[in-house]
Amino acid sequence: MITTPEFINALAANAAPVRRVRPMARAWIWIIIAALVLLLLAISQGPRPDLVERLREPVFGIGLGASLLTGILAAVAASFMSLPDRSRLWSLLPAPSLVLWLSTIGYGCIVNWVGLVPGAVTLGEIARCFATLLLTSVPLSVALLFLLRHGALVRPYEVALGGSLAVAAITAAALTLFHNLDATVMVMIWNLGVAALIVTLAGTFGRKILRAMAPRVLPG
Repeated sequence: MITTPEFINALAANAAPVRRVRPMARAWIWIIIAALVLLLLAISQGPRPDLVERLREPVFGIGLGASLLTGILAAVAASFMSLPDRSRLWSLLPAPSLVLWLSTIGYGCIVNWVGLVPGAVTLGEIARCFATLLLTSVPLSVALLFLLRHGALVRPYEVALGGSLAVAAITAAALTLFHNLDATVMVMIWNLGVAALIVTLAGTFGRKILRAMAPRVLPG
């Protein structure tokens, strides 16, 4: 029978090197992918005609910047939460920018309520908005799912929700950059609706999807 020291020596001799996980590197990869997606959309669709004029409005500029920042910080938070030795407090990283982003939407509702004018939104414009939503959210979701698939073994719900918030925020920013649907009702639908939908789907199916992509079976 092999002794305990001999067993330890055998394990040490046959142990494969472990590659160090770098959460910021994963986050930067996703941020670069997000920037490339936005760049490709800008080339293919072009920015909204009144973008320069709207950026001069403080609420619009702050809201757009807060949306982009929320996406970046949520991706960083999800990357760190996918590691077992990191605190759950990382989930609070995007909270300040998220509150700022949502507050700019709420401010617009209270100060400058604009209803939908009949005929102002055409079927073609709605189709373009939906196409932008898909072209932004689908590749970003797949990329983040691949980068953070190991999180299924650690904190599947937190990682899924954090990643979904990142995708939702960048998708909302893309809709703001490339479409000029200024009605507050549409802003609420696109920004809050898309974010709520993605986060809800992640909370429902995120654990199963991450577990399916994880390299090992997730313990019950």
